[in-house]
Amino acid sequence: MAATSGERSWCVVVPHHPRGARLARHRLAGELAGVVPPELLADLVAVLAELVGNAIRHAEPLPGAVVRVAWRIGPADAGPLVRIRVTDGGAAATPRMRAAGPTAADGRGLHIVAALADRWGVERDGLGQSVWAEFSVTAPGRVGTETVTAHPVAPAVVAPDPTDPRIVKPGPVAAGPVGAGTVGAGTVGAGTVGAGTGVPQSAVPPAPQQPHLVPAP
Repeated sequence: MAATSGERSWCVVVPHHPRGARLARHRLAGELAGVVPPELLADLVAVLAELVGNAIRHAEPLPGAVVRVAWRIGPADAGPLVRIRVTDGGAAATPRMRAAGPTAADGRGLHIVAALADRWGVERDGLGQSVWAEFSVTAPGRVGTETVTAHPVAPAVVAPDPTDPRIVKPGPVAAGPVGAGTVGAGTVGAGTVGAGTGVPQSAVPPAPQQPHLVPAP
């Protein structure tokens, strides 16, 4: 969302005709998209449509058969504020909320305005009649937030440096001489057989001797 520290204002005229409300909505949405939070923009568009629709249905047009639509965004004591204002040629009765039955075709427009806007009101000046509504940009529920979930990152596996002198390299396994006292990793004739079994050589029975044959006389 773009910064709203400086004051900015817009003013357009739309036909005093049902299509005027649609033109006003599209213009407002195009100008404030990216400037205010999406939730607030949706409320602004809805309220503007009601105010312009009321001006077209219940009030006279301004000279030129138009309705003037203005909006302003700027700083205020309680934070950034958006104010929209719809001016028409005036009506016999001042706009006010009235009870609408469940089957009534209209009568709910200002109830919608009162529900969505922080404040609203009616003013009369030399041009005609103006209905305005104000919205706080930082009101609860209007500033979008995004939740970011952090996921643990596995540590990187780094291959050891073969040139690092701290790394002990295994040496080659030398085969011991056969018949010279060692067989593999065990010692024969030195008190053990195999890989340190601890069997003394005296416990190994001697090989049997061949019988000596003497020729008969």
